[in-house]
Amino acid sequence: QVQLVESGGGLVQAGASLRLSCAASGRTISNYGMAWFRQAPGKEREFVAAVSRGGITTNYADFVKGRFTISRDSAKNTVYLQMNSLKPEDTAVYYCAATISMITTTRRYDYWGQGTQVTVSS
Repeated sequence: QVQLVESGGGLVQAGASLRLSCAASGRTISNYGMAWFRQAPGKEREFVAAVSRGGITTNYADFVKGRFTISRDSAKNTVYLQMNSLKPEDTAVYYCAATISMITTTRRYDYWGQGTQVTVSS
């Protein structure tokens, strides 16, 4: 079992930056592909970014390319999402996810965190 705990969310103004963290416990995340998803009120959960087990491959949703960066620190067993140039439409609950398989943009991940709220005001 892998337990994932997100942190770093908050209320910021448009144009600001935030860094989300996803701390894992139970297993080392070096064996897992990791991803971030988000869910806005009234909308389905959507893919944001993913990083492969080795950290070699990353994948981003088009709406965050050039603004968000996913990274992983195996020594800290933590995955990060650096979010720059935030927009009001980025407002959502952000979830961390882990998969023993290959990373994907679908929601087929084995483990999920509880989420952290990000609110961007205009």
